[in-house]
Order: sequence, then structure tokens, then C-alpha cells
Amino acid sequence: MAKQFDGFTEDHTAFIAAQHLFFVGTAADTGRVNISPKGMDSLRVLGPNRLIWRNLTGSGNETAAHLAAHNRMTLMWCGFEKRPMILRAYGTARTLHPRDAAFAALNADFPPSHGARQIYDVTVEMVQTSCGYAIPFYGHQGSRDVLADWADNKGPDGIATHWETRNQHSIDGLPTHIMADPDA
Repeated sequence: MAKQFDGFTEDHTAFIAAQHLFFVGTAADTGRVNISPKGMDSLRVLGPNRLIWRNLTGSGNETAAHLAAHNRMTLMWCGFEKRPMILRAYGTARTLHPRDAAFAALNADFPPSHGARQIYDVTVEMVQTSCGYAIPFYGHQGSRDVLADWADNKGPDGIATHWETRNQHSIDGLPTHIMADPDA
């Protein structure tokens, strides 16, 4: 049976900290709904109604485009290893790019990365748990270093080129504002 909460409890925060994977869902008015798996050391719960997660440069940039249209976001964690629970956080998110004043302070909460593309500052409006009894067991074997190595090999100039050539629009053609003029 699903239970709803006004924010994260200590138990929820401990559950999130124990997970190696989470999912992010966003959507614009039209086009595709995006659900992305996220890992690495990229999420911090800052309070009962606030979390941040750092988005690293990748092949697409759907979340930024969707949030520019509608700032709603859902995050989900599944207990694959021990505890059979699904936890969802529903809320709104503010997109911060490296050019934004608040980005550096929040980015300092994470390990250094040339690939840091956005930080999403999420206001959590509701948390929901459900049983997760149908979720299979999966064992965590370790983190992949491929994305971090890719970003290190590209360096800051290569990352900027990738943003310009591959990350300015969603797959539905919506702007991501990754290259927006900070003085505009």
C-alpha cells in the first residue's frame, strides 16, 4: 500500500543514501516523456523538502529542455538489493548552469568533474513509498568510470564543443539553454 509524506523522513534519506541508482522523469506539454537512469555520486538530500542532483554531460539533454517548459520533476529509487521499497519524490526543479551564480557553491558538494552540465535544485512537494515486492534483486558490482573518463579526455574545451553540437536541443527540438548568453 502506498504511503504519502509531506517530505523526506530520516528513513527515506537513509534509503536514498544506500541506493546506487535513481531515475528522473520529466516532460514538456508535447513530445516524449523522458525517464533517465542516474548514478555516480550525483545526488544530495539537503532537507525534508529539498535535494540537488548534478547532471553530467551525456548524449542528450532532455531534462533541461523539459524543465525550461515545465519545471516539474519526479525522482524514483528502487530497493534492488535488500529492502523491497520504491520511493518517489514529486516536485519542481530549478536548473542551474555553470554560468549561474549559485552553481559553484552547489557543485562543490560533489567530486570535481569537467562534465558537470547542470545542477537541478529540487523542491520536493510530496514523497511516496510503495512496497516494491515485485522488484527483482540485483547486486551492485561497482560504478562505471566510462563517463568520467570520457569527460576527462574531452577536457573543458571538448565538453563545450559537445554542448554546442549535441546538447542544445532535446530530441523533440526544444531548447536546453545550455549555451545561453549569461548577459542576455
